[in-house]
Amino acid sequence: MEIKVRSLTTCEVAADGGAISLGFEDAAGNPAAVSISLNQVGALIMTLPGLLETALKARYGDQSLRYAYPLASWVLEQSTDTSQRIITLATEDGFKVRFSIPKAEQSLLGEALTQAMPEMTVRPN
Repeated sequence: MEIKVRSLTTCEVAADGGAISLGFEDAAGNPAAVSISLNQVGALIMTLPGLLETALKARYGDQSLRYAYPLASWVLEQSTDTSQRIITLATEDGFKVRFSIPKAEQSLLGEALTQAMPEMTVRPN
């Protein structure tokens, strides 16, 4: 069954933390919701960025397009696993994503961030 969503209306977490609920209004204006188990939420989150970029490239016919979020802040913290650190990247509107970084990658990332970027032609969309 395919449901066309007109607008997202609510996002909630189940009281026991075992699921999330996404409320929406369908194309006819009827309220509906989908409940997704905690196990499946992670899979959904990992899938959405790739789908968003694929849709963007298909819509505009430009394979070089990327969907980028403006970085507002970042936090680096030690993981309970001492060979890893956790970096949190956040936007102004509250979107956050966290990555664990193995010790070997930490140095490579630091070096990459200090290297000059090659000149690129900027094309407005």
